Amino acid sequence: MALYEHVIIARQDISPQQAEALNDQLKHLIEEQGGHVAKIEYWGLRNLTYRINKNRKGHYSLLAIDAPSAAVKEMERQLSLNEDVLRTLTVRVEELDLELSPILARRDRERSERGEREPRTPDYEEFPA
Repeated sequence: MALYEHVIIARQDISPQQAEALNDQLKHLIEEQGGHVAKIEYWGLRNLTYRINKNRKGHYSLLAIDAPSAAVKEMERQLSLNEDVLRTLTVRVEELDLELSPILARRDRERSERGEREPRTPDYEEFPA
């Protein structure tokens, strides 16, 4: 079986739960065809570089897939019929990277940095009322 990384951009109008349900639907489809989804990352609602079908934002997801090519073709066919999907990209890779993607790693690093900082002191003095 071949290894693939697949990125999906879904419409901004759907909820995050619907985007997660779309990922679960794809996982089920791949597993029915004899493949395996090693990793699913939901990157959240992000700005698009340019408008796609009047959308300025999209729900991004990344799937790491180990599946036969027929399963991937069927998944791409199903996604092309889905009105909630704006764009997809499937890339064949030599090995699957199961670590956090740079997007999620940066987000986690920023959150931890914010939590470790001391609270900001105001630039002005407070006077009693």
